[in-house]
Amino acid sequence: MTKPIAKIGLRKNVRSGLHKNERRIPKGVIHVQASFNNTIVTVTDVRGRVVSWASAGTSGFRGTRKGTPYAAQATALNAIRTVSDQGMQRAEVMIKGPGLGRDAALRAIRRSGMLLSFVRDVTPMPHNGCRPPEKKTYVERKIKDIPRERNDSMI
Repeated sequence: MTKPIAKIGLRKNVRSGLHKNERRIPKGVIHVQASFNNTIVTVTDVRGRVVSWASAGTSGFRGTRKGTPYAAQATALNAIRTVSDQGMQRAEVMIKGPGLGRDAALRAIRRSGMLLSFVRDVTPMPHNGCRPPEKKTYVERKIKDIPRERNDSMI
């Protein structure tokens, strides 16, 4: 039995849809999540689909260096480099977290030449929600004063 020959040009054999690199994105959203240990930069289109992302770990930093401002700057540049090739010119910036990389990532985004429509801080803040955990109490050992001997001659 011979196998049937696939006809060239059928819809099954042709890859339909846009390739990832060929998609043109004029406007997007840059999400910067800066924690004390790492910085993650995610670039999405307006609908929220992820186009590009980078973290301090993927940028080549390991250990405690991932939380530094320089690592956040390099991370932001790596994430933006790919989307600028796809034609993104305008962006909104959402910054979340208390880390050191907040300002450094924003500075790198501004220097990249992308037009920023607004910068918003979306760090979650509780409105007196959950009760915080109790503070740990440490037993302090106090050195008791050694009683001084009284000398009757001094009185």
